[in-house]
Amino acid sequence: MIDLRLLREDPDRVRASQRARGEDVALVDALLSADERRRSSGVRFDELRSEQKSLGKLIPKATGDEKTELLKKAGELSAAVKAADAEKDEADQEAKQLLLRLGNLVHPDVPVGGEEDFAVLAKHGTIRDFAAEGFEPRDHLELGEALGAIDVERAAKVSGSRFYYLTGVGALLELALVNAAIAQATAAGFTPMLTPALVRPRAMEGTGFLGQAAEDVYHLEKDDFYLVGTSEVPLAAYHMDEIIEADKLPLRYAGFSPCFRREAGTYGKDTRGIFRVHQFDKVEMFSYVEPQDAEAEHQRLLDWEIQWLQSLELPFQVIDVASADLGSSASRKFDCEAWIPTQGKYRELTSTSNCTEFQARRLSVRMREGKKVQPLATLNGTLCAVPRTIVAILENHQQADGSVRVPEVLRPYLGGRETLDPQ
Repeated sequence: MIDLRLLREDPDRVRASQRARGEDVALVDALLSADERRRSSGVRFDELRSEQKSLGKLIPKATGDEKTELLKKAGELSAAVKAADAEKDEADQEAKQLLLRLGNLVHPDVPVGGEEDFAVLAKHGTIRDFAAEGFEPRDHLELGEALGAIDVERAAKVSGSRFYYLTGVGALLELALVNAAIAQATAAGFTPMLTPALVRPRAMEGTGFLGQAAEDVYHLEKDDFYLVGTSEVPLAAYHMDEIIEADKLPLRYAGFSPCFRREAGTYGKDTRGIFRVHQFDKVEMFSYVEPQDAEAEHQRLLDWEIQWLQSLELPFQVIDVASADLGSSASRKFDCEAWIPTQGKYRELTSTSNCTEFQARRLSVRMREGKKVQPLATLNGTLCAVPRTIVAILENHQQADGSVRVPEVLRPYLGGRETLDPQ
């Protein structure tokens, strides 16, 4: 959540942020009104409680009619205190609920607009000219089936659409990717983490996934658990309700977990193969830093993603995601999109978001420097979303005979294989 003091001092900035997101601007005024009621009802409650305490000191000393009158007044005051307390709690709850609906403040450099209004920041690698090489590229599913690496038909029989088996070299390729990604993250100073896939509502809400993204989340109603769509959730909640000493920062974690997404609203999109699925594995980077270091950390996370994709020898572009496509927690987000030959376009492979103090306020993660205690900043970045990375590797490194060249960074994790060959 944002800082209420900032809302009071500069509501126009918050309105502009909501407008850029394409979100309800009226929410700002509703929150300002609720905040004013919360504060005024709190003042009234404090005044009545003070009066009640003063009266309580007079009653034991009074006698006769005076005591009777004081007791009558005490009863009236008690009812007024209870009413003021209820009003204060109601206003406080209303303000909290409205605050949870408000997105993070959009960074001033973010391009304004929708999904297609991103700005391209850089391009890396060379897109292959398959026509010049003399063959038509096959898509990842055709390649994967020929390699004995992907089986979606049996997955559909067992689990339904948008599920898959990775078999043989497909399974080995996932393990190679995960191990190589964790090796890079560990070398960069990240602590490897295996995280829970089931979390309580507060963890999911605290990271901002029960707002506009709620329809994409799996909820186990009987147990009131949520299946995470990314290990960002358990990593953000790892230090929930804690105060971290400033000299311990930055804290960097690399989480490996299964991820679950309903993919609501994507009916008919990317249904072939394993590009858009309900369950997949991912290595996620997560950082806790001092607020003033958040922008620099965001660039570091992007640099680590670029390093990873370059090591996989993939052509890709880096984009500055537009305001209405940020997600509620992100102030700014950079995506790395790999070229997918059979689609003839770049598609998202990694994403890194600067969430500033937004998640930390919701999860009560604070830092202490001397006597000062304040929220810190959190950031996240995909290192390797496995199935999409496999899609990019198969399509970009395929050869005319149906084999796939293995990037050098993965060969030590694949027993030295230089190619994946059709069965």
